[in-house]
Amino acid sequence: MRSHVDLGLFHSALSVYKKMRQKGVPHDCFTFPLLNRALSSMRADVVYGKMIHCVATQMGLDGDLYFCNTMIDVYVKCGCIASARRMFDEMSLRDVVSWTLMIAGYVSERLFSVAFHLFNKMRMELEPNSVTLIVMLQAPCASMKLSEGTQVHGYALKSGLLTDWSVKNSVLRMYGSKGSTREVELLFGEVNMKDVVSWNILISFYSSEGDAIRVAGLLKEMQSLEVHVWNIETLTLVTSAFAKSGSLSEGEGVHCLVIKTGFSDDVLLTSLLDFYAKCGKLETSVLLFSEIDSKSKITWGAMMSGFIQNGSFMEAIVLFQQMQAEYFNVVPEIWRNLLDAYANLGALKLGKVVHGYLIKNLFNGPIENSVHLETSILNMYLRGGSMSSAKTCFDMMSVKDVVVWTTMIEGLGSHGFGFDALKYFNLMIEQRVQPNSVTFLSLLSACSHSGLVSEGCNIYHSMKWQFGTEPALDHQTCIVDLFGRCGMLKEALAIIFKMVILPDSRIWSALLAASRVHGNKKFGEYAAQRLLELEPDNAGYYTLLSNVKASVGRWEEVEKLRRDMSERDLKKKPGWSCIEVTGFIHGFVSGDKSHPEAEEIYEALGRLSTTTQDLGWHA
Repeated sequence: MRSHVDLGLFHSALSVYKKMRQKGVPHDCFTFPLLNRALSSMRADVVYGKMIHCVATQMGLDGDLYFCNTMIDVYVKCGCIASARRMFDEMSLRDVVSWTLMIAGYVSERLFSVAFHLFNKMRMELEPNSVTLIVMLQAPCASMKLSEGTQVHGYALKSGLLTDWSVKNSVLRMYGSKGSTREVELLFGEVNMKDVVSWNILISFYSSEGDAIRVAGLLKEMQSLEVHVWNIETLTLVTSAFAKSGSLSEGEGVHCLVIKTGFSDDVLLTSLLDFYAKCGKLETSVLLFSEIDSKSKITWGAMMSGFIQNGSFMEAIVLFQQMQAEYFNVVPEIWRNLLDAYANLGALKLGKVVHGYLIKNLFNGPIENSVHLETSILNMYLRGGSMSSAKTCFDMMSVKDVVVWTTMIEGLGSHGFGFDALKYFNLMIEQRVQPNSVTFLSLLSACSHSGLVSEGCNIYHSMKWQFGTEPALDHQTCIVDLFGRCGMLKEALAIIFKMVILPDSRIWSALLAASRVHGNKKFGEYAAQRLLELEPDNAGYYTLLSNVKASVGRWEEVEKLRRDMSERDLKKKPGWSCIEVTGFIHGFVSGDKSHPEAEEIYEALGRLSTTTQDLGWHA
């Protein structure tokens, strides 16, 4: 039986015990602890643990310290914390293992205050060891107050246990989880012989803080050491940090390091795949995807997300179909990606099919964090223009966090329902849901699309003074767009000139679009010129400025712009659109005649154009 347990063959160990009982082989003091090891490792039903407990008690083992400790472990692993505590309280003799197991149980159940209270009580009876401290330091990482984590740190320092690398790394991780930069840097600097875990914790900390420069510096420092201390986890963490910041050259350097060191790990390759997708290098992502032999659900999900982030929605759908052919059990994250693809394509009918499938096969049982999947369904209906279905989904959601409310506000605003967006914002405030910067961005955009100038200005001013959210460049862009759409171009330009932050391409694009709509060629040319100065290699901006100059007959300047484009080898990527017909998605570009029914399509388009002109509408 011991051999089976040591090899991880827990079911076989239980079968051996069953035969042992049938043959009448006598038990000893090691039989039940072995069984308990098997049960706790399997996280079996607590009923089996209670049966073992009952038999062992009848044999007089309820006073055996080793058995009692393993019994506590079974109850904790099976999620029966009350039975574990009852066992613990009834023990006449308790050692450091007993206390540590009980504390670990409370930490795993997220009962952190109880765990901390028990830790203090333990110190009155006997000294905790390094394992106890490591368990206790997991609690501040999850939820406990920093002050309580600091107390554990103080005890580790006083007792001399801080010399243990595992304890020191746990303290480092605890401060990192709380964003305590000063303490993290101070403690890391005190470590003379830093192991790979210490480096990885520090890299993870700076990555979570969004400090890609410090991450790059740490990697360089690690490479300068005589003994290389990095591992696959290090490179994965570094790659993820560069993916968040879009640091292409630094990430490519990591990829070179991966090739040089010969690391071939699917998790690391998936991280690189995600990095290239986030940096817009989709072809490299696809190449890496093809090189991964055993593709996990995470790998498939990362590739789907990569396609969606880069606007390749059809490719994301095709990838999903390939994944289904591999007989994968699709996880909620993959369904979210598929729904996002359909939402961006406006494929409402196909999205409804997925929704129906999820209701039948997924929502009939408990789903962890189902609010994320439900939000994707809500977004799909909103993007598809089905406001009634979206409102029904919204009303049926049991959990409505800030993301759900913001999604609803954004969807209503994008379809011109500005007053409805304001109504939902007021309901959100009544429900005591705190809006964030994205909520205000969606609300300002809604006001802009509906021409609600005074309402938009009121929202903009209330951001900081009522809700404590500092307006960012995105919010200022919305205000410029709001004035521009209403023809208040001078006011829009005045806002730009008053900005403390340097205006970027989004600001000038908003002004240019408004100038073209309202026929103000002077403002349009000025905005287009600023865009070209900001992004001289953007072919689209050359085309925009060329069109503006052509509209006022400045043909020599138009010709010069076209020569500049040719010399720089710049080509504008053609815009495309799509339409869903009877469950099939058809994509097309301007002037596209590749469709087999192109002649009939253009005839119908001509009739529509004539009808709209007769009604007084002009392109």
